[in-house]
Amino acid sequence: MNETTNSVLDDKRELLRHTVATLAYRGGKAVSNAPEGFDQYHAGDTTRTPGEILAHIGDLLDWAVGLAKGRQVWRDSTPLPWDQEVARFFGALQEFDACLASETPLGFPAERLFQGPIADALTHVGQLTILRRIAGVPIKGENYFKAEIVAGTVGPEQSTKRVEFD
Repeated sequence: MNETTNSVLDDKRELLRHTVATLAYRGGKAVSNAPEGFDQYHAGDTTRTPGEILAHIGDLLDWAVGLAKGRQVWRDSTPLPWDQEVARFFGALQEFDACLASETPLGFPAERLFQGPIADALTHVGQLTILRRIAGVPIKGENYFKAEIVAGTVGPEQSTKRVEFD
């Protein structure tokens, strides 16, 4: 590989890291301060509960870590209690970001890591946000363009500088 190729690959990894930080920021907002019992809320007979959705997001992130390491492994997990699923969410984000931040070559192209598990996880975070509104416990809308999101910031502690709507 030449220097230009390495630079393009590094740029792709950094954009993917920023996307993962965005998932942590938005996902953290969707899961924090959820009321007792929200994980079992049913919007309809054919919809997943928030607990099932969050468990699926954890499965997606576990899959992403495996893919980054060159392994194609999928598992459907049984939902854990909400706080444990939230911890699993952030733990998997941290593990995936560590893979992206390392110098170890990715097992699959960054574009495929984005289009599969990460794009799907972003979709499901949106579902959690909608379910919060339907359940009567909405989160505040925000101008995410102005959000302070930084690659590598993928834990539960996110910036408190927010431009939320009233």
